[in-house]
Amino acid sequence: MSQSSQRVAVVTGATSGIGEATARKLVAEGIRVVGTGRNQQKLTQLQAELGTGFIGIAGDINDASIIDALFATAHSHFGQLPDIVVANAGRGLGGSVTETDVAEFNKVLQLNVTSTLVLLQKAAQKMLQFQAQRYPHSAADIIIIGSVVGRNISPFSAVYGASKFAVHALAEGLRREVGPKGIRVSLVEPGLLLSGFQEAAGYSEVMVDMFKQNFGPLLIGDDIANTIHFMITQPPHVHISEIMVRPTRQDYP
Repeated sequence: MSQSSQRVAVVTGATSGIGEATARKLVAEGIRVVGTGRNQQKLTQLQAELGTGFIGIAGDINDASIIDALFATAHSHFGQLPDIVVANAGRGLGGSVTETDVAEFNKVLQLNVTSTLVLLQKAAQKMLQFQAQRYPHSAADIIIIGSVVGRNISPFSAVYGASKFAVHALAEGLRREVGPKGIRVSLVEPGLLLSGFQEAAGYSEVMVDMFKQNFGPLLIGDDIANTIHFMITQPPHVHISEIMVRPTRQDYP
């Protein structure tokens, strides 16, 4: 049995974009996946396509009980707690500091920051239960999806970037806390990526077309899924703590 076939992953936001691509990639590589998202129909479709290596849990990641259910389902369905957690669920918000709808910003903070913190806490607490005895023979990975605008101020999504600056801080704080205990905490910072993200963030078709013209070809979910797979398949003592992935032609942000 390969090392991959013994691993179990939780992937949030698994019904589209980076999350869906990651779930597909991991299952294809023999890693069993518990995925979550709000679209039950999409999760059912993924289960039919991916087979016994994937099970979906429909719900809102803002609900802490859904996060609990992910770990409980991994244990009941696959017989073990996850040793890979991909914190991907989140949403964008276009606009500058002076123009942003504060009510919408509060929703972004709840999803992108607070819910991510709850997931990270749960993942770390569960992994600490087993990793002290397993390291350095086995890896445990917490992968956090940040953003290039969590490091570089964006002229078109400044407040969304602020939420990702916070996520980056959580990633580094957790890395320092649990890294010495054999748990790898890794940050992936995608650049401009073509998915449903732009529509949900309120970006106009004109703006998306501008991105394509100025920076294309843009990234797709598979590009980030391949990056995540590379990170988690390093030997347990090798930790790639962060990677920024841009389209080749994207100069800024």
